[in-house]
Amino acid sequence: MVERTTTRLRKLLKQNDIITAPGVFDALTGQIAARQGFDVLYMGGTATTAVVLGSPDVGITTMDEMVDHAAGIVAATGLPLVADADNGYGNALNVRRAVRAFERAGVAGVHIEDQQSPKRCGLLAGKALISLEEMLSKVKSALDARTDPDFLVIARTDAAHIDTFDEAMDRCHAFEEAGADMLFIVPPLTVEQIQSLKGRFNIPLMFHRDSSGRSPDMDIKELADCGHKLVIYPTALMFAAMKACGAVLEEVYNTGSLGGVMDQLSTFEDLEKVVEWDKVRALEEQYDAMAR
Repeated sequence: MVERTTTRLRKLLKQNDIITAPGVFDALTGQIAARQGFDVLYMGGTATTAVVLGSPDVGITTMDEMVDHAAGIVAATGLPLVADADNGYGNALNVRRAVRAFERAGVAGVHIEDQQSPKRCGLLAGKALISLEEMLSKVKSALDARTDPDFLVIARTDAAHIDTFDEAMDRCHAFEEAGADMLFIVPPLTVEQIQSLKGRFNIPLMFHRDSSGRSPDMDIKELADCGHKLVIYPTALMFAAMKACGAVLEEVYNTGSLGGVMDQLSTFEDLEKVVEWDKVRALEEQYDAMAR
């Protein structure tokens, strides 16, 4: 029997090592990350919205679009995927539906935030918080909705960015008491604030390794010592792809040739390895032989 990705993620979280999860934005980047050896993947709202809609993350990506995108990554990689479920796409009943949908898609866990609708990327201005009472109803709805007890429910707060760090701490304590599996505190945070998290909670924390520099570039071991078990890199791959694509397109536009950037391109053989052409070919031959 194949082990569920939810169970695999729970087992990894019980180990001593901190987990690093790259932010993949489609099935191909998921497969590249899997070949690199990562055990857990992350799918964020900012990268997904940019890739699917070509838009900033301002709450316009639907639940169905996020779930479908996540399902493709899970199917291609078979790895535990933690996904951004925004603010649950509405009230507590919407949260219930979202958790069930992500669970059916094979996602191993989601984080749900305490922003008012329309929500927006954690690093953008113009956000507002819902009341703590409303957020607690969403956390409890998410916990009640899951049919797989190993499905991870991560409670996220943007209070440190919108209000104060102390308010974020108060909310996190309430989320923990409500039964959340993990806490996610959105930056900006200082080194001192992060260090103050040590021993403060009895459930693990998720750390946002922000590509724009708003989260300190702290050592992984130090983050683990402060209570973190999962470190995500939400936009690093997308930013790398944007820069690489821009360089290639600039060369083509200016010269009409790929000559100056050939050393920056992967090969068709590289693609064959990532998408496992050898396995597909073997299946073709197997079923072709059976049909004769």
